Amino acid sequence: MLETRSDKITEAVNYALLTLISLIVLYPLLFVLVASISNPESVLRGEVWLWPKDITFVGYERILGNPEIMRSYGNTIAYTIVGTAVNLVMTIAAAYPLSRKDFAGRGLFTALIVFTMFFSGGMIPTYLIIKKLGLLGSFWVMIIPSAVSVWNVIIMRTFFTTGIPVEMQEAAAMDGCTNMQLLMRIVLPLSMPVIAVMVLFYSVGHWNAYFNALLYLNDRGMYPLQLILREILVQGQMQEMVDVSDDSLARSMMDAEAIKYAAVIVANLPVLMLYPFLQKYFVKGVMIGAVKG
Repeated sequence: MLETRSDKITEAVNYALLTLISLIVLYPLLFVLVASISNPESVLRGEVWLWPKDITFVGYERILGNPEIMRSYGNTIAYTIVGTAVNLVMTIAAAYPLSRKDFAGRGLFTALIVFTMFFSGGMIPTYLIIKKLGLLGSFWVMIIPSAVSVWNVIIMRTFFTTGIPVEMQEAAAMDGCTNMQLLMRIVLPLSMPVIAVMVLFYSVGHWNAYFNALLYLNDRGMYPLQLILREILVQGQMQEMVDVSDDSLARSMMDAEAIKYAAVIVANLPVLMLYPFLQKYFVKGVMIGAVKG
């Protein structure tokens, strides 16, 4: 089809708006990156905009040289890997039966699961349950309470229902496949887009999680990275990374400013590196259930 003049104008306006929005979104990331390797005095004076000034890596040196931050980094990696694996298994185990039309009572179970999206026991009852289960202060307290996301179960169930032909499942059943073989050999290999989306959702959630650690962990050796960064960025507890006795108070404040920006980069770098590989699957995941018919 030939584009009319109005179509070309609309397309140009759309591109201009998208470019403006992209710049608005990307500039804060660029600024944090530039500020993390710039002289903190220049950053505080507002002299840093697009390019680093008086390049220094003092923030990264302080972070990488601090054993507590590196230990919490390892904790976060462990929580993310184990937690994402548990999330995937539990989500698939819940979504697949709910997607089967021959599963008796699936409407009732779906309603019970969705009910938990709107109503919960609250913080204190949840804390008491976790305490009774003996999970306080353990590794699994960061995994089990968030083992299943109802929203993600619904997304995966929708994909199983609309994305995989029923005829294919029936043909596999006629060939002698059991339900488990059908799931492992037919359904999951065809569900890689939604599985990739779940990996992205769950891994980002575990990577950014700090509230459960704040409530249930009392051993600093088990703290995730985000809880340590919370102390740095919100509470300003910098004394373990900044040696005030060697420098003046002003110098210490400058180092603390550099540490703040470097910590943001270190914390978000793995997620920024993961997203490009899953971006195409993420788009497919957003479109799940959008097309009917």
